[in-house]
Amino acid sequence: MFSIESWQEIFETIRKNKLRTFLTAFSVFLGIFILVILMGFSNGIENGVKSEFESDATNRISIRTGTTTKSYNGLNPGRNLQLRNGDYDNLSQRYEDQIEYKTGTYSTWGGQVNYKQQQGNYRIEGANADQQFIENQSMVVGRFLNQTDLEEKKKVAVIGNQMKLDLFKDEDPINKTILLNNNINFRVVGIYTDPGGNREESRLFIPLTTAQQVFNAGDNIRSIAYTVKMSDNFDEAVDLSMAMSQSIDQDLRSRFSVSPDDRSAVRVDNTLEQAQKIYGLIDTIRAVFWFIGIGTIIAGIVGVSNIMLIIVKERTKEIGIRKALGALPSAITGMILQEAIFITAIAGFIGLFAGVLAMEAIGPLVETDFLKYPKADLKTSLTTVIILIIAGAIAGYIPARRAANIKPIEALRDE
Repeated sequence: MFSIESWQEIFETIRKNKLRTFLTAFSVFLGIFILVILMGFSNGIENGVKSEFESDATNRISIRTGTTTKSYNGLNPGRNLQLRNGDYDNLSQRYEDQIEYKTGTYSTWGGQVNYKQQQGNYRIEGANADQQFIENQSMVVGRFLNQTDLEEKKKVAVIGNQMKLDLFKDEDPINKTILLNNNINFRVVGIYTDPGGNREESRLFIPLTTAQQVFNAGDNIRSIAYTVKMSDNFDEAVDLSMAMSQSIDQDLRSRFSVSPDDRSAVRVDNTLEQAQKIYGLIDTIRAVFWFIGIGTIIAGIVGVSNIMLIIVKERTKEIGIRKALGALPSAITGMILQEAIFITAIAGFIGLFAGVLAMEAIGPLVETDFLKYPKADLKTSLTTVIILIIAGAIAGYIPARRAANIKPIEALRDE
């Protein structure tokens, strides 16, 4: 039941012990403030890491070959290994049950692209129809490559949004003709956007079969990419992806007679495995941040308990008089608890709002590759403050019980 007298007593006690109360409240405030800031930066790290993986599918396996650096089975180092259509077909058939999307690519760097008077140098990639999903691309307008384009070796192209802005300005590129390397005409059939940004959108995709023909590549391909079918259990998906990566690596090393530890010759990268390591690191960072924040809060709670013990000691005679006049133990306990909860709640909410305001102010100013949009989780923060208030009540309960158990006769003798 609300009592104006009890609140007057609380404020009178705080007024008499300004410095002690301020220091106790400040320790609680600082604990919540630090926790909110740490949670904000933890969220920022998670956002940054996720954005790094957004440019491609997270469950991607990428396969490339290069030059051997070690002798093996009587073969000298320095051999250039070349992936071919047959390698792509064999691997795709062997791992068909585990594959979600698949593509082979043949790319050229710095290809010249012209449209009327506009021109620029861009990366030209021959690819299969699934390339769009492996790259996490979304169509702005038009369509991506399809199986008919590949079978008929059509001269069609899909351009990135940045290329559209560079070459076409405000003009609609769909069904317009562009000139590649000053001698081959292609018709634009689609514009895509990529979460990787302008660099990823400065590419042009044409059918793989067409690229091999116009660039005299025969059946050569530069790389192969797959995405693994995801299961509901993330760890199971990682295990499947790792097993598939290792098996592909062994297949290609056997096919090309390459040393098992020659990374330059055959390289199979698994983004799902990398994602697991990074997310595991994020969980560790978050746990450390919580440990630091909660440790600071506990220090504040201990401070609240200590100040309540001191207050009980200083008011022993007063409490004895109250009990001698008929005050119930529950009333004495409630008086001490009310003061402990009040100090904890006020300091906790001030720390919460100060932390949120600080993150809102500095969040937009802090952005790196692995730290983006640091922002406090208000729901989690409020939950933490409520838990803090409950902890403050528990911290005040021990001195409150001590006060309730004081015998009036002994209290009146206290000096």
